[in-house]
Amino acid sequence: MERPTALTRRELARLGLSAMALSPLAATRVMAADPTPNNDAFRGLRIGVATYTFSKVPLEKTIRDIKQVGVHYVSIKEAHLPLKSTVEQRKEVVKKFNEAGITPLSCGNIGMKEDESAVRNAFEYARDAGIPTIVCTPVPQILPLLDKLVKEFDIKLAIHNHGPEDKLWPSPYTAWDAIQKYDERIGLCIDVGHTARTGVDPAEAIKRCAARLYDVHLKDISTSEVGSKSKPVEVGRGVLNIHKILGNLLDIKFRGLVGLEYEKDMNDPLAGVAESIGYVRGVLSDFKSA
Repeated sequence: MERPTALTRRELARLGLSAMALSPLAATRVMAADPTPNNDAFRGLRIGVATYTFSKVPLEKTIRDIKQVGVHYVSIKEAHLPLKSTVEQRKEVVKKFNEAGITPLSCGNIGMKEDESAVRNAFEYARDAGIPTIVCTPVPQILPLLDKLVKEFDIKLAIHNHGPEDKLWPSPYTAWDAIQKYDERIGLCIDVGHTARTGVDPAEAIKRCAARLYDVHLKDISTSEVGSKSKPVEVGRGVLNIHKILGNLLDIKFRGLVGLEYEKDMNDPLAGVAESIGYVRGVLSDFKSA
C-alpha cells in the first residue's frame, strides 16, 4: 500500500469532498455518487461518529445528521441512550439507528467506579442493545472484576485515555501496561487528540497497541504542545497528522469504530462534522490499494 501525499484544501474542493465549499446536503450527494466499489470510500475502515458530538442534539436529529454525512457507524453516548433505561428502550434506540442504515459498534464513554452493580448494569446495557464494545474509564482497582465480566458477557472493553489531566489513564500506554495480565477482551480506545497532548504520537500508539485496539476517537486539535490550551477544530485544520493516523489504521487492518468526536459547535455540529468527514474521505481517496 502506498502512502498518500498530503491533500490541500484546494485539492479537496476540486474533488468535491470539502464541506467548506458544499452545503451538507450537497456533500451528501457527492458521497452518494462515490465510484469506489461497494461505495467504500473509506478503504474498509469503519468511519463513523461518536454521538457525544451530538450530545446537545435530540436523538432523531442526530440520526438524520449522521445519515446525511454518509457514514454508517456510531458509538452511542448516554445522552441518546441513558444507562438507566429498560431493555425495550435500549432495543428501540438501536432499532432507530439501524433503520437509518447506521450500526452502533460501541457505547460510552462510561465511567466505572468500585460499584459492581453499576458496572454490571453497563454490561447489561451493551448486551441489551447488541453493542459489542464498551468505551470506558474504569478505576484500576476494578480490573479484576472487569476481567470476570468480559468473560461472562463476551463484550469488549476499550479503556479511553484523556490526556495529561487524567490521573488514571493519560496515554494509551498507561492502560496498555495495566491490562496485559487480563483477558484480551480488555483493550483500548485511543483518543488521538488526548494522546498527542501527552507527548505521545497517536499514529505510533495505534501500531504499538494494535493487538488490543478496539475503538478510536478521531479528532483534530489546535496544538499538541504538552501543557498548552488546545482547542478542538475541524479535522484537517489542526496539527495532528491525520494521514499517518489513517494510514496506520489501514496498515493494521483495523476493524473497530473510527469515531469522529467533534467537540466544537456542539449546539449545532453538523457543518463541522460534514467538513471533517469530507476531509477524511479526501485523505483516504489518495491511498492506493496494494
